[in-house]
Amino acid sequence: MTIFSARSMGCAATALLCLAGTALAHEIRAESKAAINASFDIIETRVTTDKGVATFRTRVRAEAGKARPKATGKFEGSEVYAYVWPTSLNSGDIGFETDQGIVALAATFHPDFDDGAKGAKNRDRWHAHWVVLNEDKACPGGLKVKDIPAGTKPKVPETWPGAPILIDSPDYETTFGADVVEVRVPLKDIGALATARFDGVTAGLKVNANLHAPLLCVQNIHKVASGNLSLPGRVAPKN
Repeated sequence: MTIFSARSMGCAATALLCLAGTALAHEIRAESKAAINASFDIIETRVTTDKGVATFRTRVRAEAGKARPKATGKFEGSEVYAYVWPTSLNSGDIGFETDQGIVALAATFHPDFDDGAKGAKNRDRWHAHWVVLNEDKACPGGLKVKDIPAGTKPKVPETWPGAPILIDSPDYETTFGADVVEVRVPLKDIGALATARFDGVTAGLKVNANLHAPLLCVQNIHKVASGNLSLPGRVAPKN
């Protein structure tokens, strides 16, 4: 069973409607669950703005960033571990065509391939991406990073890494503490962030072994901060 049902996907795509009549919190807090790996057990997630920067922050039970995929030596079938912030942003806000799916910021680690902008190497470190997610029942987690059909030339941001999916590779500062992961996004890049809604997810993704669409699937969901991907968090100025 996946938490990403058609209903929850619809909520994520129309976050303002889902939040009608719901008390809004700046941050999202979740109960610890011993059955979840401590590195992925979200306790709290928040997005705050200060001095022209939006800081995406997730606190886990312990050992943030310690769990990483094992290298396989090949791209096909390789794994990606991710701390993800689904948002109410539109894909047009991050440089793609409008209304393409759920826009999410992700801090990722994948030891088998590089996907930095303009050929930059990043397989040896945690780093940030913007991705656009679509529902796909072929994926165990119910979602995929949206594929770019062969032969098409869609609008893409300057830091698109050239992969045939809606992914962007801006060089955002990504840091880990004992139990915290943070990604810092300049508001000048995406002004709509100041009024966005968000959620928090920890997940594993996997490259299709056949390298066919869907190319990059959400393979498993460790935890969703809200429990239902309803985007109850609200970006707010830092206190």
